[in-house]
Amino acid sequence: MEQKQTARGRFAPSPSGRMHLGNLFCALVAWLSARSQNAQMLLRVEDLDPSRCRREYERQLEEDLRWLGLDWDEGGLFPAEGCSSRDAQREAAWPDDGGSPAGGLSSYCQSERGAVYQHFFRILQERGLIYPCFCSRDELHAAGAPHQSDGTPRYNRRCLSLSTSERERLAALRPPAWRLRVPDEVFSFEDGCRGSRAANLEKSCGDFIIRRSDGVFAYQLAVVVDDALMGVTEVVRGGDLLDSTPRQLYLYRLLGFSAPRFFHLPLLLAPDGRRLSKRDRDLDCGILRNRFSPEEMLGRLGFLAGLLPVPAPVTLRDLLSEFCWDKIPRADILVPEELFQ
Repeated sequence: MEQKQTARGRFAPSPSGRMHLGNLFCALVAWLSARSQNAQMLLRVEDLDPSRCRREYERQLEEDLRWLGLDWDEGGLFPAEGCSSRDAQREAAWPDDGGSPAGGLSSYCQSERGAVYQHFFRILQERGLIYPCFCSRDELHAAGAPHQSDGTPRYNRRCLSLSTSERERLAALRPPAWRLRVPDEVFSFEDGCRGSRAANLEKSCGDFIIRRSDGVFAYQLAVVVDDALMGVTEVVRGGDLLDSTPRQLYLYRLLGFSAPRFFHLPLLLAPDGRRLSKRDRDLDCGILRNRFSPEEMLGRLGFLAGLLPVPAPVTLRDLLSEFCWDKIPRADILVPEELFQ
């Protein structure tokens, strides 16, 4: 008889700046959803881009999560309470798998998992599913049709038909990115928050990058490999990543993994309608922690999530008793200016 997979949720922030209100909102709902099922919670640091991610932000995001009372069973960069070191925490969470690159479960930081991603990159390469792309950003914008939702170019497969000699000539000039060829096929899924969704990859985004020209593995490949190997069964994340899901479903299928269930949350918008951004320091955790206690912060977040009728101070236990996905708004949420003053 097949053994049922243990339920596991996760929060996977990028340490590219101080977390803001939207990040806390996502972390809280992901935590509530997992704990309401008595599921384990993982914390993974998505620090793929060395030009944007900083170690000090990794430390700060964990401190901010703990301030709010959000805990995790596995992962993170810094030791959890009762664990003497980062290595001890990881060894307790993941036994030695014999050094297999397909395991690679000794780290929860993507910057340390390059050998794991390379293993699966080679699998795709050996099956002839990926090809080098030498197009510059300017060339892509000049030649490509716009993406349906975010305005980025839909790739026109300009480099797919290059001859071996042409690829060698271009490789001598600049290193290529690598793209995954996508089928003319509709990928459908039921999002736990947004309902039925579907997209044809060839028509919506075209062949997409899985490794950049600077050698950094792309988010689409890394997140699929990590969630699969870490046993994640439920992905709760912002609605800005909704369009990534069909691409990831295709990778899950190619690599022989079972896909988790997806829940894409509404985005929190500033009073002027802008998306909250780390770059703009919109309601970052430093500001919020100076203004509110954890209970006051939880009450405001619970109110935005539709779990409370008014933004009164509450505990995590209070919110957990109120949690239900049917209460979470489907549309993006305009944050009242007075709520966080």
